[in-house]
Amino acid sequence: MKGTVVISCLLSLLLLQATAEEEKVEDFISALRDRSHIDETLRLATEDKSGDYAVAIENLRKIYHSSIKPMEQAYKYNELRQHEISDGEITSKPMVLFLGPWSVGKSSMINYLLGMQDSPYQLYTGAEPTTSEFTVITHGEKIRSVEGIVMAADSSRSFSPLEKFGQNFLEKLVGIEMPHKMLERVTFVDTPGIIENRKQQERGYPFNDVCQWFIDRADLIFVVFDPTKLDVGLELEMLFRQLKGRESQIRIILNKADNLATQDLMRVYGALFWSLAPLINVTEPPRVYVSSFWPYDYAPDTSRDLFKREEISLLEDLNQVIENRMENKVAFIRQHGIRVRIHGLLVDRYVQTFKEKMSYFSDPELVFKEIVDDPDKFYIFKSILAKTNISKFDLPNRDAYRDFFGVNPVTNFKPLTAQCSYMGGCLLDKIEKAITNELPALLSSINSGKQPGLTSCEATGCGEKPKNRYRKN
Repeated sequence: MKGTVVISCLLSLLLLQATAEEEKVEDFISALRDRSHIDETLRLATEDKSGDYAVAIENLRKIYHSSIKPMEQAYKYNELRQHEISDGEITSKPMVLFLGPWSVGKSSMINYLLGMQDSPYQLYTGAEPTTSEFTVITHGEKIRSVEGIVMAADSSRSFSPLEKFGQNFLEKLVGIEMPHKMLERVTFVDTPGIIENRKQQERGYPFNDVCQWFIDRADLIFVVFDPTKLDVGLELEMLFRQLKGRESQIRIILNKADNLATQDLMRVYGALFWSLAPLINVTEPPRVYVSSFWPYDYAPDTSRDLFKREEISLLEDLNQVIENRMENKVAFIRQHGIRVRIHGLLVDRYVQTFKEKMSYFSDPELVFKEIVDDPDKFYIFKSILAKTNISKFDLPNRDAYRDFFGVNPVTNFKPLTAQCSYMGGCLLDKIEKAITNELPALLSSINSGKQPGLTSCEATGCGEKPKNRYRKN
């Protein structure tokens, strides 16, 4: 009889425990935030015009290879800027980069946007520093992880240049592929949190240089902060120095905002601006979003409506980047072409000046050292401004050319007058045509919704003999 009672009590306890577990699961599910506004704001249900986008990308790639890259290679532009444009970079999707101190919610935010919580491939989160890798989340036919060594070795991806940071870094690079509608249009990059008391050399790879590589290629940069720990130290100051010139891509996020009362949140908002003001020296500061970006419901008695509007506003910013991805690609390649053209004109001017100053009894090294040490004496830069429509603000640093010619002797370069051929045309004519005609025409065709097509003739120049404007009559 006693045994029956004991068994009955145990069964009752197990039943109560199971009921409690079910209630916990139901409470957990009900506590998850509604994500329908994410799909609506990003218009993920609408059909993506991938066909037109692929045609426009192919035309952009052809313009780059036929009109910009030849001058880039002839005058070794990549050795000046250390930025080589690959086909993978041209065809890549817009990149959204997440930066900020440790444990501010960067990984949780990505899990929330992609609905990855409680999946085998969710990004690990916690109160302690949890992310030690650079994690790249891209679209794929199935869910799988990709090692950094594989990502760098695949030339079809845009991450092959990362090999230059060494094998230690590639071990800290991880890729995640998954079939997600949002990832068909954008790529997310999660970064290790900034830890103010850690020296960079302890990471085993050049952390700041790697961050700069991603910053230079990001279309949107989310700098995330936790309102309960706004410590701005040397590491964060270095990060904002690296973000100089990219202010239009920066969005500052004050995450976990529902952890504070409204009055405290206002004080933290002011303190954040006070701390960042010396680091962001622009007339119009970056937009700050205040919300709580994670999958679970907002804390009770907080400004839920405000947080929801802020979240939708941030998603609209993200959607703007996605919808303008082709226009941004064309603008990026055109800006790159302008820099390559300026570089070619400057190298040509150095070469011409060197030849003019050389005589039979001159020492070539001493002659060119005088030119490169004081280019203003020989009107190197002023002559470029006088003969072209280049802005003085677009001219590169003069000291950079001292280093450039230290590695590449001036005698290795031909003047622009010698960079013409009957079949290939003139390098300068081709790059100027791309900047002034072909790329703007491609941009117009995208904006008008027409089928984009190449407006340029092929390398033969439509059968016309190339005109060399620099040849003396």
